Amino acid sequence: MDRIADILVIVDPTVIEQPAVAKAHALAKRLGAGIQLLACDTKYSREARVAAVVPSRGDSPLSGDLQPLLDEWAEPLRGEGIDVATHVITGDPLHECVLSWLRNSPADMVVKDTHHHSLAKRTLITNTDWNLIRACPLPLLLTKPAPWHTPPVFVAAVDPLHADDALAAFDHRILDVTATLAKQFGAQLHAMHAYFPATLAVAGPAGMPPMVGVSAEALAAESELKRSQIWHLVEPYGVAAANLHVGAGVAAHYLPSTAAECHADLVVMGAIARGALKRAFIGSTAERVLETLPCDILVVKPRDFAKNLPF
Repeated sequence: MDRIADILVIVDPTVIEQPAVAKAHALAKRLGAGIQLLACDTKYSREARVAAVVPSRGDSPLSGDLQPLLDEWAEPLRGEGIDVATHVITGDPLHECVLSWLRNSPADMVVKDTHHHSLAKRTLITNTDWNLIRACPLPLLLTKPAPWHTPPVFVAAVDPLHADDALAAFDHRILDVTATLAKQFGAQLHAMHAYFPATLAVAGPAGMPPMVGVSAEALAAESELKRSQIWHLVEPYGVAAANLHVGAGVAAHYLPSTAAECHADLVVMGAIARGALKRAFIGSTAERVLETLPCDILVVKPRDFAKNLPF
């Protein structure tokens, strides 16, 4: 993993709790990194802050100039010897302001919080989040309020069975990032992979896999083969056999349920630029994986990601 010496935190000036700041704090202590706190004064954030003080809440930190708020969040970090810089910018939309700032920033990682949608029992990935996933060239940590356990559980989500050698090599980057962070935090290192059984696909007429007609032996043999292939990839990075999760099923269901079962604190995934589609594609998984994962998500990119973006 490339050295993380500078962490950019996108501060949300409309809320009191700042999980992104807390996670950046933990990372900075372990990695010896500095922190930049960046607040963007968008039209939405101004309206939200005004609405927050209308009921005359004397304890509300959401009104007024953003610089004193950043200083308030920076003070305890600086008290622990962390180098913290603060920046206030203005503009809309938020993701364009952040991406523009990044062009001249020394940051090596971006941290932003996500919000839990309690009615749907899932994380609400905002339009800003999606645009950062699609265009931010740096590792992007999307955080949730829950702190990491001690020791934490870090999981690499891999999909190495590509015909494209470049994509296959990208899984090594995902594993390298996950293993390096796991070592820094003394975390349990896991890896997971979901696949659709080729045995069913071959047996199904007209592209429709049958529910019967495929032997349990054939399915078991394919399962063993897949696990062997994934083990060959992850074993050099120190993943224990008990921490390798390979299962047949839809990734959008298997990955979140497996992350929950192993009490994951962080799942590391990959995003690649997809030419004329003008977006980043999250590995081989459906986008709703990001909505349903019960933990923090670190999205990493290939080293040549920025030059391959079509926008």
